[in-house]
Amino acid sequence: MHLCAMAMILCIETSGEVCSVALFDGETCLDFYSEEESFQHAAVLTVLIEKCFKNNNISAHNLDAVAVSGGPGSYTGLRIGTSVAKGLCYAVDVPLIALSSLKVMANGVLSLHELNGDALICPLIDARRMEVYTAAFDTSLSLVQKAEPMIVEESSFDHLLNQPVYFIGSGVDKTMQTVQNANAHFMHDHALSALFMGLLAHEAFEAGEFADLAYFEPFYLKEFYTPAAKKAR
Repeated sequence: MHLCAMAMILCIETSGEVCSVALFDGETCLDFYSEEESFQHAAVLTVLIEKCFKNNNISAHNLDAVAVSGGPGSYTGLRIGTSVAKGLCYAVDVPLIALSSLKVMANGVLSLHELNGDALICPLIDARRMEVYTAAFDTSLSLVQKAEPMIVEESSFDHLLNQPVYFIGSGVDKTMQTVQNANAHFMHDHALSALFMGLLAHEAFEAGEFADLAYFEPFYLKEFYTPAAKKAR
């Protein structure tokens, strides 16, 4: 185990298109790597982790915990991130921290922008057709609306829009075409990143909020959909 006052935590984000990893000592980011080419998680994740270790002259044995984005998001990406994170935890006997991908995005917005205290943050992860995975947080990152899949319609967010709401994520484009309200603000920042996991991972570590290493499964929100194979003629 790491003997310094602050915990050494490796953060892994694979729930979106871009795979990223970050190494934190407490809340301080020591290193960060990402692969900008979409959905290359299986090919690059362990390479990025090895870069973090090598650049900081450490190994997995120096870690106090591994944090992973626990969903919702890409089914395949979540499986890859979870498998690698669990493997590291088993190998060096450290706990696993699972973070909501939506809360990571909300924390990213707060890291990038100064928002009014009455504002809400509504992360949107694109799903099929006009559907998104979403939740809502206030500026203290308290949950205002639980995570759920939602069909985007003109009135979908009316219950939130009596105050400023900042929408962010891969579902922004489809939502801004449908939701018309003066309190709706649409942002295109890339906030789904391991770079914004450190604070949340540190808080979870300090509180002893660890996932069950044997039984943890990502939070998919919906069952994985596989199209039926076409019969040969």
